[in-house]
Amino acid sequence: MDDADMERTENIWRSLCLQMPSAYEDHPFGPGATVFKVAGRDRANGKLFALLMHLHGELLLNLKCEPALADQQRSEHPQITPGYHMNKKHWNSVRVGLDEQTMRELIEDSYDLVVDGMPNRDKDVIRRTW
Repeated sequence: MDDADMERTENIWRSLCLQMPSAYEDHPFGPGATVFKVAGRDRANGKLFALLMHLHGELLLNLKCEPALADQQRSEHPQITPGYHMNKKHWNSVRVGLDEQTMRELIEDSYDLVVDGMPNRDKDVIRRTW
């Protein structure tokens, strides 16, 4: 994959993440890793639902996943592996090669899992933005 294709894919993934209600981009680990968070009442308490990074020249997106589905997704798609630097039971790393609709679904699933774990007051704030 050349640099232009990688940049295009990165922009698509970024756009898909930022389309989620109350989602925003952060860089707590420096410019080499983009964290996508969702926040309810207080943006300072945003919760990570995606982590976009370059690893050894490869584009990687870490996404939260139901443990019961993680192994299934990994066996169905060679682009999906256990989450790099994350809890391997709850996170997958996705590499370039999946179609945009599949990526949208994986991102939405990660986002939904994170929002489901938030306090009801935050969920209510987020739902009002839908």
